Amino acid sequence: MTSRRDFLTSTTLAATGLALAPLAACSRENPAPPAAPATSAPTPPVASAPAAEAGPLLTRAIPATGERIPAIGAGTSGSYEVPMGSGEFETLKETIRVFFEGGGSVFDTSPNYSNADEVLGALLDEGGWRERCFLATKIAEDDRAAMEAQWAETLRRLRTDRVELLQVHNLRAWEIALPYARELKEQGLTKYIGLTHYLESGHADLERIMRAERPDFIQINYSVTAPQAADSLLPAAQELGVAVLINRAFDDGKLFAQVKDKPLPAWAEGVGAASWAQLFLKFAISHPAVTAVIPATGKPDRQADNLGAGTGALLDEDQQAELIRMFA
Repeated sequence: MTSRRDFLTSTTLAATGLALAPLAACSRENPAPPAAPATSAPTPPVASAPAAEAGPLLTRAIPATGERIPAIGAGTSGSYEVPMGSGEFETLKETIRVFFEGGGSVFDTSPNYSNADEVLGALLDEGGWRERCFLATKIAEDDRAAMEAQWAETLRRLRTDRVELLQVHNLRAWEIALPYARELKEQGLTKYIGLTHYLESGHADLERIMRAERPDFIQINYSVTAPQAADSLLPAAQELGVAVLINRAFDDGKLFAQVKDKPLPAWAEGVGAASWAQLFLKFAISHPAVTAVIPATGKPDRQADNLGAGTGALLDEDQQAELIRMFA
């Protein structure tokens, strides 16, 4: 078992049909500006994939309310930016089924991700998944009028009348966007509000604003190749009682190139990690400040693999430090 590909092609995941209690939650892998829409030829639908490995997903409490959400979520950047009705869209129907039937609920998206909102909204509606979804999206405009228009379009494309979490995307015009998000929260159109960024260069500003404004959530990058959030930002969130979503846990997929044909650490089996993807996700959720991690994928087998990171033991401090050294 030397890579994610080897694991997914040689291991049979747990059988479908496990009765998993519905949980409430939805999120994404990379909050950076959107990639161009997919242009490759549609791929044919895949055969039905198993829901996930046995065992309930780890859940974490949102400090503001105590509501618990699964620690493994999902995102839409790139993976959900596909033509409606295409082969990729048909494959996403299976991917999202694996996610929800495997116990997932947190989905993160953004109006900046091309047509991802439209795709996600259609999938949630068609599959009847909306009430099982903790739906997180963003405000990404520069003035109040544009924000109001964007919000109306977001609801239309997501086929919903409210979201669970509304975030200010990459601190964009946050002085305008955050008060607007609070108004929407007061109106019952979102349950939580938050702030996001995706680069270490944004950590200091994010911490400063978080301390002043006390949002319900922040979303930030954190991975074995970018662990800087653990220096100050994550401890500050824990101190203030702010929930944390983690993006870029796979460093935009670059980590998989680094572990090609590389064996897992000897201790991986002891924490229930059967692939590098699971190990990278376990690294993220092993920090006590982290509420959920939100990797994006459009492939059912990889979705099942990601969910597997939410079962078994977490990494201790020595194991986390070893992974950081390994990829330094």
